[in-house]
Amino acid sequence: MTTPLPVFRLLLALGAGLILTGLPAPSRAQNIVVMVNGDPITDFDIEQRSKLDQLTTQKTPSRQEVINELIDDKVKLKEGKKYGVDPGISDINQSYEGMAQRMRLSPEQLTKSLEVKGVRPETLKGRMKAEMVWTSLVRGRFKEKLMVGERDVAQAVQAQTGDKLQIEGTEYKMQPIVLIVPRGSSPAFIETRHKEAEQYRSRVGSCEEANSLFRSTPNATIRDSVTKTTAELPEALRKVLDDTPIGHLTAPEVTKSGIEMVVLCSRKPTMIDTPKKREVREKMYSEKYEKTQKAYLDDLRKAAMIEYRNR
Repeated sequence: MTTPLPVFRLLLALGAGLILTGLPAPSRAQNIVVMVNGDPITDFDIEQRSKLDQLTTQKTPSRQEVINELIDDKVKLKEGKKYGVDPGISDINQSYEGMAQRMRLSPEQLTKSLEVKGVRPETLKGRMKAEMVWTSLVRGRFKEKLMVGERDVAQAVQAQTGDKLQIEGTEYKMQPIVLIVPRGSSPAFIETRHKEAEQYRSRVGSCEEANSLFRSTPNATIRDSVTKTTAELPEALRKVLDDTPIGHLTAPEVTKSGIEMVVLCSRKPTMIDTPKKREVREKMYSEKYEKTQKAYLDDLRKAAMIEYRNR
């Protein structure tokens, strides 16, 4: 699989001052070198891709490596059309504009920067189209095969770290509530507000009731709902939430903001995620993707009609 174009490498290269100017068209530019399923690859195509590869990798690829890349692109595009995956000009231009934005350039500036290095914008757009088609094909056709099971991820993490991970946990949806206590309030006032909070606890039996009550209560506020999993909460808070009936308020606590409580809107089982698990999952997916797309591309190349004319 052709590696997706690294934007940061392209950005560095465009500002690196490489002395490649204009868009030369040598006499052999339109000589056909390879026919792929009846579609030609010319000397000019090879020269353009070579320059683009040099620009993005800071390495000089061999002529055969470039030819192989172009053959792969032709094969991918033909397979895409077979399954109705054929991005239009507007799709390609949108992707091109997105790349320019990530590089903090306008599309026109990106085009000019490429042309200074001797690369036609159509060369980059052609490569982008092939990758868009291929990614869509592989993910669409092999969706089930590419899935990474949570238990497999947990086992891989355990093998790497020696830690046994909890696979299942709990997801809590809740809304914080604050009874406002002005700074400098007397202990007696704070105690009064605390008693008010206890009275509210006895009246609230659902999130809907809490919203209705506290949105109309002076000197009180109910914030937007937040969702947290077991892995994101300290043990003490998890125990409080586990002991709180759904729809009810936790015990009031005095904080800098005032008297705070939480109304528990839902509590349900979920799969726990952690940064390490995400890292391992992404790596496992990438390995599956690479293996799957390589086998897919190998099969397509074997079935393709590839005829070399001039090398």
